[in-house]
Amino acid sequence: MNKAIFFLFYIPILTFSQNKSIGHKPSVNLGTTYVDKPFVQEYHEAFMVADNSEGPNNVRAIQPHMDGSVWIATKSGIYQKEDGSREWKIVIAGDNQGPAYDVEIDKDQNVWMATWNGVYRSGTGDIQKMEGPKPPIAKLVSTKEGVYALGPYGIWLYQDRKWSKKDYSTASSIRTVLSDHNGGLWIGTDVGLYHCNAEKTTAYQGNEDLISAYVRGMDFDQKGNLWIGGLGGVSIRDKIEKIGEKRPEDGIVNANVTTVAKGPDGKMWVGTQYGITRFVPGEKEYSVRLGRRWLVSNEVRDIAFDQQGNAWVATANGVSAIKNRQMTLEDKADFFYDKLIRRHVREPWIIARSKLVVPGDTTTIQPEDDDNDGEFTSNYLAMESFRYATTQNPEARLRAKKAFDFLHFLREVTGVDGFFARTIIPATWEQSHDMNRTYTERELADEIIDNPRQKPVEKRWHVSKDGKWKWKGDTSSDEISGHLFGYYCYYNLVADAKEKKRIADHFSKIMDHLIKNDFNLVDVDGTHTKWGVWSPDILNHNPDWAPERALNSLELLAFLKFAHHITQKDRYQKEYLKLIEEEGYLDNAKTLHNTNPSWETYFDIFLSLYMYPTLINYEEDPVLKREYQAHLEQWFNKHKRAKSPMINFTYNLLTGGSDELDSSIGFLKDAPLDLVDWNNDNAQREDLKVVRQPILEELQTGLRPPSEYRTMRWDQNPYVAVSGDPAQEKEPVYWLLPYWMGRYLNLISAQK
Repeated sequence: MNKAIFFLFYIPILTFSQNKSIGHKPSVNLGTTYVDKPFVQEYHEAFMVADNSEGPNNVRAIQPHMDGSVWIATKSGIYQKEDGSREWKIVIAGDNQGPAYDVEIDKDQNVWMATWNGVYRSGTGDIQKMEGPKPPIAKLVSTKEGVYALGPYGIWLYQDRKWSKKDYSTASSIRTVLSDHNGGLWIGTDVGLYHCNAEKTTAYQGNEDLISAYVRGMDFDQKGNLWIGGLGGVSIRDKIEKIGEKRPEDGIVNANVTTVAKGPDGKMWVGTQYGITRFVPGEKEYSVRLGRRWLVSNEVRDIAFDQQGNAWVATANGVSAIKNRQMTLEDKADFFYDKLIRRHVREPWIIARSKLVVPGDTTTIQPEDDDNDGEFTSNYLAMESFRYATTQNPEARLRAKKAFDFLHFLREVTGVDGFFARTIIPATWEQSHDMNRTYTERELADEIIDNPRQKPVEKRWHVSKDGKWKWKGDTSSDEISGHLFGYYCYYNLVADAKEKKRIADHFSKIMDHLIKNDFNLVDVDGTHTKWGVWSPDILNHNPDWAPERALNSLELLAFLKFAHHITQKDRYQKEYLKLIEEEGYLDNAKTLHNTNPSWETYFDIFLSLYMYPTLINYEEDPVLKREYQAHLEQWFNKHKRAKSPMINFTYNLLTGGSDELDSSIGFLKDAPLDLVDWNNDNAQREDLKVVRQPILEELQTGLRPPSEYRTMRWDQNPYVAVSGDPAQEKEPVYWLLPYWMGRYLNLISAQK
């Protein structure tokens, strides 16, 4: 087994007579069906102002213009990007070029720029230096009375084509400014918040006024309350006093708040030294945008919104646009499916992650092998099977057959009766994962001390008889478990009589191999593979295999039950009953959900999932069937808090219900479009508690939506605190499989 890790937090559209055993297909009930409709799908676009140049990418302020252009103030000057372009052009060049601090757009769409040597304005295209305010100028704000320029040497108002200096007594360290919409200003500084108007200046510096007097950003919410961000979080004030706070325990991702901005939809965007938190005022729920999936740098400087409601974010290393588009789940499925077929299929029809030669650069994509190519192609096979059963699209049927052909070939290519490979690659490939190697006696000693069960496989790759392929041995228990789920779905939802016979012949050869070898998967070296063990002698009597006893017992019972059902050969049923009655395999399996926590892995959730359809739908003995149903209930009650549509829809498939439908739809909507495995470091988030349960686990965090954790595959714990490999792009089957399960069950309706 390839041990990924477990987190302890934690109907019908078409009916086919040959598909009775796939599971429940509840009748249409609009109360238990999500009717697909448009929702807001966010995605990210990254912009570098200049290659390998710190100054231009050190962005301090940003403003989108009504004409679609975007203006930024950077360490090296003012830049502008025109609508539809990715090129940033310097605006103030020559002797006047230098550090810039702010940009502002007035009611007439003139662009104002605060720089090291004064204020500039762009109106009809010409850049004009506005003589008057003493430079440098830190901040600008457009109000109904005019444009204010603020800096260390004072505050000026441009009104009726002339500047007048204001006699406001504030600290000179001006960091943020906001109009009060009544002729006055709110000014945030290093030493407090000031309210200034013609009558007086009032300072707010006390602990009862603010979390911290170090103020960096502010904006009004929809109720007119002022959100003031600085060290420690956000203070919320009405017209009289502080009425609330947002600290890390309330969702602030980092206590050093740098900017606050109200979005067009009323959400409050709080930028920090480490990402962005968005709040809906009055609600406890919040969302976070962090890491390279969403931001070119986690150090956020400024946030502004364009006419379409897209957020433009100034960061310490470039510009991020967090954009939105209207999509339905069907649109999203089409988007992912197109990307899947174009970018994640390699010959002969292997569905896999892909390599990015330049990390993060999706134009440098190349095919790459993976230990679990067989398993994840099986997930794809299941997905195409549900797609075909739902739509009757012949393309889905053809592609499902191609996927099964590959899995079938994995057995044929080894030349060993019943033994199948992990994956194959063209013989011309010079590089692959886990290259053949040798071990010195010293290296071998280290391996055995570290893991007495270690199998030091030196020749992992073998050349096929025809010389066209290299195939990978040391096949794991994960592989056959994943295959089983794909075979089950293909057999019941797609296969005709001829194809069913082919599945039966293929799987019976694998089972005969296991039976002949005391229920072990035996490689070309004549010994069992590292993880391919289901033998009663080993599982029940070898102490080192106690952690695998429960799950592997469940797996073997499912393998034999499937083999018996599709072949009707009594030998498989006899072995199945013998394991239950004489070897205690059902009793072993009953302990799975109450096992020692150090033996649990996240992937066990889905390895169990692969078994349930066969055991529940093919078992005819009512006593045994109730045992498996009880096992399923334990599994679901333990794991439904994960809000996984894969878990929920599999349970719904087997029970005929609609449990956790809202959670499933929420996951499908929130899952990001970006499939690059960006580095994701939630360990530095101050809103989350990093925990380590007494399990075989990396540091991990609490449950968060999929847009905030690692790029998904169901074999990996999404809640690990630190993850990511931007040199790979993962395939979107993790999303498409539960989507098509939901469609098949009519829990998701595509009807408009």
